[in-house]
Amino acid sequence: MPLSQIKRWFSLYGLLLSVACGTGCGDIKRISYEGFGRDGWQTPDKVIRSLELEEGDRVADLGAGGGYFTFRLADAVGGGGKVYAADIDSNMIEHLQQRARDEGYPNVEAVRGDVDDPLLPEDSLDLVFTCNTYHHLPDRIANFARLKKSLRAGGRVVVIEFNGEGWFQKLFKHSTDAEVIRSEMQAAGYRQERSYDYLPRQHFLVFSKVGP
Repeated sequence: MPLSQIKRWFSLYGLLLSVACGTGCGDIKRISYEGFGRDGWQTPDKVIRSLELEEGDRVADLGAGGGYFTFRLADAVGGGGKVYAADIDSNMIEHLQQRARDEGYPNVEAVRGDVDDPLLPEDSLDLVFTCNTYHHLPDRIANFARLKKSLRAGGRVVVIEFNGEGWFQKLFKHSTDAEVIRSEMQAAGYRQERSYDYLPRQHFLVFSKVGP
């Protein structure tokens, strides 16, 4: 099948998915966020351990989607901590709010942000976590520079981003080179603290803010 035909097929699929979700098909939309068999390649428990979160930490899940990491983060910070599940999709915000109520997570607060500002509280976060969202963000340098005001002293930013190795990422450019991420984060006022290389499809980079 020619590449152009494949792209047209996926464009049509995306349009149909958008229409379905616009009429209340939240389950389909959540599947599109999380993918199939994700636990196998995402190793979420190992990722959470690598974050070295402590009881009482306050975290933002930037681009939370259906909450794949949100509630794992909430378990990691405990009842004394807080997770702000930030997203611009109102359907996902409603889903996150309902799930937090149904599953008993008073430490999860869903926040509907703007495309250029997640509207997180100032001087309140120990960690900003974002997974598979970086390539969607406009003007990333300005966005992450703006986020610095929400981080406490010693606060970190974790960027987990597709590395472009999978066929889907190559075809639709749903990925960002690690050097681009490092360069942009440095320009936004951060320095890289460490990285992990155990995720086959993704970069896993940890940054800390420089200065106030």
